[in-house]
Amino acid sequence: MLTVLNLNQYYGGSHILRGLSFEVPQGKVTALLGRNGVGKTTLLKTLMGLVPAASGSVRFEGRELGAAPPYARVRSGIGYVPQGREIFPRLTVAENLAMGLASRPRGTRLPARIFELFPVLKQMLRRRGGDLSGGQQQQLAIGRALAMGPKLLILDEPTEGIQPSIIKDIERAIRALAAAGDMAILLVEQYYDFARSLADQYLVMDRGEIVASGAGADMDVDRVRERLVV
Repeated sequence: MLTVLNLNQYYGGSHILRGLSFEVPQGKVTALLGRNGVGKTTLLKTLMGLVPAASGSVRFEGRELGAAPPYARVRSGIGYVPQGREIFPRLTVAENLAMGLASRPRGTRLPARIFELFPVLKQMLRRRGGDLSGGQQQQLAIGRALAMGPKLLILDEPTEGIQPSIIKDIERAIRALAAAGDMAILLVEQYYDFARSLADQYLVMDRGEIVASGAGADMDVDRVRERLVV
């Protein structure tokens, strides 16, 4: 679904992404792990076209994205849930979800599976996004990304600042989305146990490079947790 080859990115004189190469297959959860400051969020912004790649290739469904702007990447089927959620606090839950339909033809309805995965959103459609708890806002942010019917869903640290009960809800939702088989999922996480429970395959970043990779079932054997300790 997504193929990244020899991707490089610089900020000023700093080499942030160093020749990254990996694949994110359909129907699988690919967990990308790493400590703060290793370049994970920069990678996601580069994948979404929010910052241009210095060199390398990003291919989605076999098509080179090149200099495609963010809206074109969304229209092609890439959904992005940024770190910090970035919902619209003054808009209602319904209005926030409707924003996810911006790339879809006029008259498209919200997918029913949003409310199947996150029933609380249906109960709070008229409440403002800013009045929701952090965990509910995270569910809303994921629901907004699902509204556009993505083929690839990118999640940037969805457990950050979330209460344990809602982490379990989000875990079940991601597992259900992967099990449906029609979507690739790239999960960026620091919470090792959450990533391990979901990962079909894992990648570990350090200093802008992929330093380890393998099957999700082998994360303990491969001592991935030790690579995340500061």
